[in-house]
Amino acid sequence: MYELSVTRLIEAPADAVWDVMTNRMNDWWCPKPWRAEVRRMDRFAGGRSEVAMFGPNGETNQHPGFILAWDEGKRFAFTDAIEGDLQPAGPFMIGIFAIAPEGSGTRYTATARHWSAESMAHHKEMGFAEGWGAAADQLKALCEAE
Repeated sequence: MYELSVTRLIEAPADAVWDVMTNRMNDWWCPKPWRAEVRRMDRFAGGRSEVAMFGPNGETNQHPGFILAWDEGKRFAFTDAIEGDLQPAGPFMIGIFAIAPEGSGTRYTATARHWSAESMAHHKEMGFAEGWGAAADQLKALCEAE
């Protein structure tokens, strides 16, 4: 399996982490100074996602996708291999965002699964660990401040 992941132990209960993960995505989804605008995130398998990311120098990246799983309070997953009305797109990854109670806190794990070793290597070279790690740190900070 061609997988990259980041994990954080968040000192907050799972229900609070889930609430921030799903209801405050604009606040943590991409590393600052970039900002995310979650325009659509259907909360069911088969739904659609639409996220725009805006950079500090006027950059804009559109990320349409398809929801593969939505397990309330536990995890959600999406892919960019499908967009719109079941239209194939150039697949890059499946993103899986999961939480589980651990001790007095919650374990957050974000995973990117790729179709090939080349795609995974490209994502790693793009700064996966730094970018997804920064987003995980932003989520952790938000949850622990609640």
